[in-house]
Amino acid sequence: MNPRKWLAGATALAAAAVSTAIALAQPAVAASGGTGTGYLHTNGNKIVDSTGATVRLTGINWFGMETDNKTFHGLWSSNPWKSQIDTMASLGYNTLRVPFSDDALKPGATATGINDFTNPDLVGLSPLQILDKVIAYAGTKGMRIILDRHRPTSAGQSPLWYTAAVPESTWIADWKALAQRYAGNTTVIGADLHNEPHAEGTNPAATGACWGCGDTARDWRLAAERAGNAILSVQPNWLIFVEGVSCPSGGLSNVWDNDTSNDEDCGWWGGNLSKAGQFPVRLDVANRLVYSPHEYATSVYHQAWFDDPSYPANMPAIWDKYWGYLYKQNIAPIMMGEFGTTLQANVDKIWLQELMKYTGTGVNGMSFTYWSWNPNSGDTGGIANDDWTTVNQAKQAIISPYLIPPVGGGTNPQPSGSASTSTPPVPTGGCKATYTQDNAWQGGFQGQLKVQNTGTGTVNPWQVTWTWPSGVTLNNGWNATVTQSGTTVTAAAPSHALSLAAGASVTVGFTANGTASAPATVKLNGVACG
Repeated sequence: MNPRKWLAGATALAAAAVSTAIALAQPAVAASGGTGTGYLHTNGNKIVDSTGATVRLTGINWFGMETDNKTFHGLWSSNPWKSQIDTMASLGYNTLRVPFSDDALKPGATATGINDFTNPDLVGLSPLQILDKVIAYAGTKGMRIILDRHRPTSAGQSPLWYTAAVPESTWIADWKALAQRYAGNTTVIGADLHNEPHAEGTNPAATGACWGCGDTARDWRLAAERAGNAILSVQPNWLIFVEGVSCPSGGLSNVWDNDTSNDEDCGWWGGNLSKAGQFPVRLDVANRLVYSPHEYATSVYHQAWFDDPSYPANMPAIWDKYWGYLYKQNIAPIMMGEFGTTLQANVDKIWLQELMKYTGTGVNGMSFTYWSWNPNSGDTGGIANDDWTTVNQAKQAIISPYLIPPVGGGTNPQPSGSASTSTPPVPTGGCKATYTQDNAWQGGFQGQLKVQNTGTGTVNPWQVTWTWPSGVTLNNGWNATVTQSGTTVTAAAPSHALSLAAGASVTVGFTANGTASAPATVKLNGVACG
């Protein structure tokens, strides 16, 4: 990940562009509950579902497909990919923003960095085939997917949406191909057109992305209209997510002339939507536009506003100016596509707390996707720790009250240490167990056990047990603390997801040694499951 500079935050790793003939297909997957029903559209500053119900997207970024690996990072870890999605959903993240590169879309593109023992089902698949599987599985959790064209090439980000090697025509053709590929699949809800357009060159010789300047080669607002309308021509149901710029002029101020009177007010890369009210993005299909600013902390760059004597009281006015006014004036929804911090400085902790408060609570708050799930983001670190399994509880505790969990994704987690350490309570009612064998090989197998609380009360903390035949031994487990004693296996609730509400379910994944065997005598807190 590139370090951010003043006027910008160079975010994740990203993507490239080359026109591709991407095959159609994908079955429709219906999302429900926390992310609504059917395709989404806008109504004033709200995102609503096909029934008109308000939806708040509270998601997370999982990057890697925009890098040289051309697929999600962390597939090299000991935690299988489905387990990572299970954890995201159980924490309350209802949306995945997926950065990609057009390089990953090219015919013959190869995904690398995959642990073939942990993720044998991904071996030999193309980047797009892996994306298909992630989308399909996330859809079963009730999650939504936003595709983010992050870079023209995997080599790095660019000020403009095109480069000499990757023309605008390629950018648009690739977007149309993706829109056609996922047509009818309501898990995929839209396109974040280009990541972090920003200024380049010193004014008056600006060469970077401007907003409202009228130069078709540099005006990001006009380019967003061209790409957005091209996408809507083949997929009119998608939302079009449009980021800001850094400086509306598209150029940097001359800091050497000692004249600050003409210096422009600039912000983060992709974060300045101050001109969108005057020069709005105009789409051919009504109620499809969502503005998507980026916002970062001192771990990315130490902006001047962090030193204001009134900090953090000065921040709401800054957010209002750059993008918040669009929401407050009911012009369009806001989906903050990236924001994050290492949380190592107290000023950053305050920033994250105040920013979350600014977005509002409950379903009517502004939407967002946190940067990032990945622990290997140099600017911010991640929600996942370096093992790609456990969770950074300090960050999660601040974000958790604002999350709207997807249906099937569990309940909002309690802070670590908040649950009773007494004997797990017996649920009122019963439970239902469903086993799926994901893979098998000589001497071992991989599976997942889904247990639903069919009782009438919440189980906190929950614990699942089952038995295996003699000779079958646990190798590793996820989504719980999984241990084995004799032929009995115990999966205890992790600290970040202790509760299992009535009607909710948990999926415990594992790999084991021995002959493939389904779990027997499954119990939830001592109650036998059907």
